[in-house]
Amino acid sequence: MTRFPHMLFLTVALAACPALSGPAFAQGAEDEEEYKPVLPDVSIYKAMLDANKVTGWIQFRNYDDKQLIYFTTLQTMHCRLSEIRYSINSDALDKRFPLGKCNPQIPFNLPEDNTNEYIYISLPAGEAKTLTIQAVWDDGAGSEIVVYKPCEGVGDSTCAQIKTIKKPKKQLQEPVPADSPIRAVQSATPGKTFTEPTPSTAARP
Repeated sequence: MTRFPHMLFLTVALAACPALSGPAFAQGAEDEEEYKPVLPDVSIYKAMLDANKVTGWIQFRNYDDKQLIYFTTLQTMHCRLSEIRYSINSDALDKRFPLGKCNPQIPFNLPEDNTNEYIYISLPAGEAKTLTIQAVWDDGAGSEIVVYKPCEGVGDSTCAQIKTIKKPKKQLQEPVPADSPIRAVQSATPGKTFTEPTPSTAARP
């Protein structure tokens, strides 16, 4: 019985398989498109929000005779949020915390901010007894409404404690195909501004 050399067998097999032939690879190369960064699915952000609920979506801190309230946790989710609603010592949710511009290449990074505008608010010492807060996703769905209060006896450490949790008045809506991560990057979302990555921002850790 005639035996084919090993390399000859591979050559015959490749020639017999159209999917692996030269023209097919050339065709694939012509159809290639440049990869564009896509935001992680909103479900990932919702899981992050839920995981951080007990430890605090915001944090209180007593520092230099002032009361600082940090929004750092929510700001890391800014690429999938359209609003951060909050109110001090009431349930009105009549204030809005500013969201940084989204860079899809670094979707969880805090925005560059020399003024701390996107990090915390400063109040007179002891002014906030409670802070009511709600996150609103880029598809318009609102999260639970959580009321936080400062922790007791923690000095100048950052801390928050849940006082109450309220369900939103309107049923949370599930994302639809039109609200996909690709759409969020390619078109403007109300209340959000997306920026093209630049060499300087892309190099940030």
